[in-house]
Amino acid sequence: MHTELKELLNQQINKELYSAYLYMDIADYFASEGLDGLENHYRLQAQEEYQHAMRFVRYLIDNRQEVILEAIDKPLIEKTDYLQILQAILQHEKYITDSINNIYSTAIKLNDYRCRQMLDWFIAEQNEEEKSADDIITKMRLFGNSQQGLYSINNELKQEKHSDK
Repeated sequence: MHTELKELLNQQINKELYSAYLYMDIADYFASEGLDGLENHYRLQAQEEYQHAMRFVRYLIDNRQEVILEAIDKPLIEKTDYLQILQAILQHEKYITDSINNIYSTAIKLNDYRCRQMLDWFIAEQNEEEKSADDIITKMRLFGNSQQGLYSINNELKQEKHSDK
């Protein structure tokens, strides 16, 4: 495996672990606000992001490459209002998408077809992640300012179940 690609994959592990950490922080915030549906959603998201990191770890190990774990930064999403938090989450998902796209571009440049094949799953997954984040924002914009709307969004997310696809 080319050194540049190995470094990018290791950096992505850290980004995925940061995402898990970020979603745990957001879940804790929503729990403190009494919004157990939103808490549930972001706890599940945290688990999913951890699983994503482990996919990258497994890929490196299976290719006899060193896994290098770095420190995870403290999440820095300002929690002024619910919509602002949700918009910051969407921006974070777009950042992750850009990062994966960059790895994919590097794999193309280096003719690493196995890496491209592994990354195809992440490309599709990021499309789902961004759509999910955007859908919650849309619902919050439409209904979130009312107590009944927030109750409806919260209850919908309370029923949600994730799986590592």
